[in-house]
Amino acid sequence: MIDSLYPDIPEHLAGAVLRIDLDAVATNYRTLCHRLGDVACGAVVKADAYGLGAERVGPVLARAGCQDFFVAHINEGVRLRRALATARIHVLSGLYSGAEDTFCEHNLLPVLGSLGEIALWKNYCSTAPLPCDLHVDTGMLRLGLPTDEFRKIVDNPDLLAGLNLQLVLSHLASADETASQQNPRQLAAFKQARAVIPAGQASFSNSSGIFLGPDYHFDIARPGIALYGVNPTPGKPNPMRATVTLNARIVQLRDGHAGDSVGYSGTHRLDKATRIATVAVGYADGVLRSLSNRSCGHIGEYRVPLIGRVSMDLITFDVSDVPDCLLYPGQWIEMIGPRHTVDDMANDAGTIGYEILTSLGRRYHRVYKESEDV
Repeated sequence: MIDSLYPDIPEHLAGAVLRIDLDAVATNYRTLCHRLGDVACGAVVKADAYGLGAERVGPVLARAGCQDFFVAHINEGVRLRRALATARIHVLSGLYSGAEDTFCEHNLLPVLGSLGEIALWKNYCSTAPLPCDLHVDTGMLRLGLPTDEFRKIVDNPDLLAGLNLQLVLSHLASADETASQQNPRQLAAFKQARAVIPAGQASFSNSSGIFLGPDYHFDIARPGIALYGVNPTPGKPNPMRATVTLNARIVQLRDGHAGDSVGYSGTHRLDKATRIATVAVGYADGVLRSLSNRSCGHIGEYRVPLIGRVSMDLITFDVSDVPDCLLYPGQWIEMIGPRHTVDDMANDAGTIGYEILTSLGRRYHRVYKESEDV
């Protein structure tokens, strides 16, 4: 279940409704599996499955055939274990002193990223080698064995002796930029790492990396954002199905006149008589402030521009072009949906779909769609 600061209420009383299509998540997973062929497909479900709810998404993916799940932090792994009894759960942020018992108790795999972490785990596993992963930095300079520590392993392979390695992995920095020369450089570096550390399976591709071609696939891929419907191939048609819709309720309608200003600091000034709808969502719900005066919604087929600043709980739309019969308090404005996707909203905000999804607020009434045969 999604943790919420607020008791849930019936849909007809909610200020906004977020619909999450678990069938679409499963379909996206199968689409990626088909593209990978014989290569295994895991699933990244960190940040609460990118805002969709890991304890709901995880079992759906497991029923679709997923066996390997990746989270960022140990607490995410502990929580996911409640929903997934037998899956392999990999914790990407690694190991720190004092966490060893928790990894063992909940059957989680630490993704070791330094000689210090390797020493900690080997010391803990001195009597029985528990499974773990190894992250090698191939040029992102974020996580994983840095170059100087990797050279020490080259010179002294016994530093890894006794490790029960399941995966050796690295992470692509520019996979969504197909022309980037960083991709082949990282690929070459990862192949060199595998020549030195052949143990376990190799994992390299993220969502966009899957679409770079078979050379990047290795043994197991780790898609994340593509599972949730965001386009992993920017500039090309989206091969994934949308997984979320967001509808927000009109709470008030008013008439503005030429010269009036809208919202905080008067950042939008009306140049003619305008019908304005106030809607019950804001930046506290993940509607980013950078969308001020830049985004839109839809009432049926009618596009309604967002005008004025996004505030904490409210936003305003110009609904002048919408027929009066469709305008009333309680009417829904589609903010994310077929006419305005997560990627569209991200473009409006000058950001990426990852931020839109992971910002989705806990005040929304959530409705999950899942067929019995998923």
